[in-house]
Amino acid sequence: MMQLSVWPTGQRDPLAQLRDAGCVPGTETDAERIPPAVAAHAIAAYTSPGDLVLDPDCGAGTVLAEALRAGRHALGLAPAGRWWKLARANVTAAKAAGAWPDGSVLDARPKVLATVRAAGLLGRVALVLTSLRTMPDLTTTQTVEAATSELAVTLLHCEPLLRSGGYVAVVAHPRRRVDGSLLDLITPLIAAGASAGLVPVERCIALTAELRGSRLVTRASLAERRAAARANVTGIPNAVVAHLEVLVFQLAHDAELAAAEALRPSVHGLENLGWRRSA
Repeated sequence: MMQLSVWPTGQRDPLAQLRDAGCVPGTETDAERIPPAVAAHAIAAYTSPGDLVLDPDCGAGTVLAEALRAGRHALGLAPAGRWWKLARANVTAAKAAGAWPDGSVLDARPKVLATVRAAGLLGRVALVLTSLRTMPDLTTTQTVEAATSELAVTLLHCEPLLRSGGYVAVVAHPRRRVDGSLLDLITPLIAAGASAGLVPVERCIALTAELRGSRLVTRASLAERRAAARANVTGIPNAVVAHLEVLVFQLAHDAELAAAEALRPSVHGLENLGWRRSA
């Protein structure tokens, strides 16, 4: 059974997050980047200092920069050549600011992970953290289908690199159909993970809205607010998006061990948490 958690990762607006993280100009052009606050939360929750974090489709490199700032080793692949220079610049900026020095970006597609070049990474990766990247020239449904198919192949290449007890976390930006309703991203993401021998263990809501007491203050653009208002006027219930979807996987064997450990009785009156990690 999947756990559900909510991450308070929207306390700073997107551009402020990039400034705080020391990201280089141009990082904001990566519309499907993982926000620094989301990357930092995932890295803190699922890794320890000195672990290796891999982003097989790193875009502008926000995951890599946050991993280095947290004292982790970082490796990113930039399948789209236009992102390689930007990701490398963010890694360089993080190192120059005093972050952990072991981070690199390869101008390569994820299939390189299945070659001899990646032999030294087998069983070493503690966390694969990546974004579901879509293709803007397709319709919304075609975009999600193409993106999840590509992700399935990527995860298949990453699976042998994952260490025992390691995690895979996929961050997805919510998508709407033409009528304004949200697409189901979780089902195709679970299928993509299953095709690579991965089992979903946690579904997370990473807030992009600020949490003020019991209220959420959205950071939606004026265009998004107007679109929601127009949809509501026409009778289609609609609201601005205030979160990102994060689906966390483990290797099937690890998930089985964690489930069995969680069912064991407590020892000396203390709960046996086994493999469970807080997020």
